[in-house]
Amino acid sequence: MEIDRDKVVTQEELGELAPIDQVEGRVEAEMKIIEGRAKESVAQGMQNPELERQGRELGEQGERELEEQREIEEQQRND
Repeated sequence: MEIDRDKVVTQEELGELAPIDQVEGRVEAEMKIIEGRAKESVAQGMQNPELERQGRELGEQGERELEEQREIEEQQRND
């Protein structure tokens, strides 16, 4: 069986991200969450409110980015 190259549609033509690119965004967001929690925990032990705030903000940023990634993936599945 031969593939008709005129009928092949690429992910780029469809505006879809490759699966590896989808995973990369989620992993980066999850790493921010983990790093933020670690910073916050260390800051509490050191009684450093500024570092604790930075850790909390980093974790919150990671949560937002993860939610955005999930919304993008859901939208792509529905298209």
